[in-house]
Amino acid sequence: MRLNWGMIGGGEGSQIGPAHRLGAGLDGAFDFVAGALDHRAEAGRDYGRRLGLGDRAYGDWREMLEGEAARDDRIDLVTVATPNATHYEITRAFLEGGFHVLCEKPMTMTVEEGEAIVGLARETGRICAVNYGYTGYSLVRHMRAMIARGDLGRTRVVVAEFAHGHHADAADAENPRVRWRYDPAQAGVSAQFADCGIHAMHMASFVTGQEVERLSADIVSALPGRVLEDDAMVNFRMSDGAVGRLWTSSVAIGRQHGLTIQVFGETGGLRWAQEQPNQLYYMPLGQRLQVIERGECGLSPEADRSSRVTVGHAEGMPLAFANIYSDLAEAIRARRDGRAMDPAADLYPRAEDGLRSMAAVHAVAASGKADGAWIDARPPMFR
Repeated sequence: MRLNWGMIGGGEGSQIGPAHRLGAGLDGAFDFVAGALDHRAEAGRDYGRRLGLGDRAYGDWREMLEGEAARDDRIDLVTVATPNATHYEITRAFLEGGFHVLCEKPMTMTVEEGEAIVGLARETGRICAVNYGYTGYSLVRHMRAMIARGDLGRTRVVVAEFAHGHHADAADAENPRVRWRYDPAQAGVSAQFADCGIHAMHMASFVTGQEVERLSADIVSALPGRVLEDDAMVNFRMSDGAVGRLWTSSVAIGRQHGLTIQVFGETGGLRWAQEQPNQLYYMPLGQRLQVIERGECGLSPEADRSSRVTVGHAEGMPLAFANIYSDLAEAIRARRDGRAMDPAADLYPRAEDGLRSMAAVHAVAASGKADGAWIDARPPMFR
């Protein structure tokens, strides 16, 4: 049976909304039935009706929560794709209302809010997932499987990057679409690391199975007048001894997206880049370089389940998002049926991941202000 899905934010002209709608609908697991798609009530209702939502096109999230709570065919999952500062309030309200939630990152603005969401999800028994959507790529999941089964031996070093140059033009500094990202009143304590760096750091934990425990950060505002950082270099130490290096930047002219992850172990190394997602580079110790192609024979169950197009054809971000939604559909049905979840599908990022990311954001900001002092990056509830 298909599940009912709703969305808050992601309205007309949104960058992220179409990727979510494509991803949620790809497998036929979810029907898009409800939404509060714009902060302008009538614009949101109008766009929702044009997308086929009818009387379930709501003016705001509070109206949507009240309306869906009263229905027998209420939504099974809601996606929160609104501005960062609203994530906590909306996610909390829907969890308290008994709904499963997928929240865009960052899940909250503070560590305290993140701990509250983790506690509420556990208390209510509702799923609270966070959209680290790049973990949905098939070869990222194969990378994780290879490391878990010991193909690299013990992990020694992780190198992660997420660098672009789209905020490098000083003449564009007052563009409202750019300026808010560097305004503490709207973005919080961090700009570039909170926007992109946490994707790279979460990816490091996702593929290695280790959590970040301590970090030291060098942060800079390369453009005069920016209060928050537009470039950061972060060294970190992980829970099973791996050493991490992370660079994130919004002033790297010539870089377009720039999310890459490299893992070096005792007996081999791996490299994956999001701009070339169909190839995973594997160098076994003392052997020749191997290029693993998405969709080829002999990959892991995690990779096979998340590969949707025949080998040689490109898969992109909406299909990676679709894998997160497929995981969530499996999780919702497993809870409903009282059965164990398929391990190959049990890969969606949790509220705990969102909390760890927010603790890292605050640790990076604190370390940067303290000339790179080493800071405990764990949230208090996980120390």
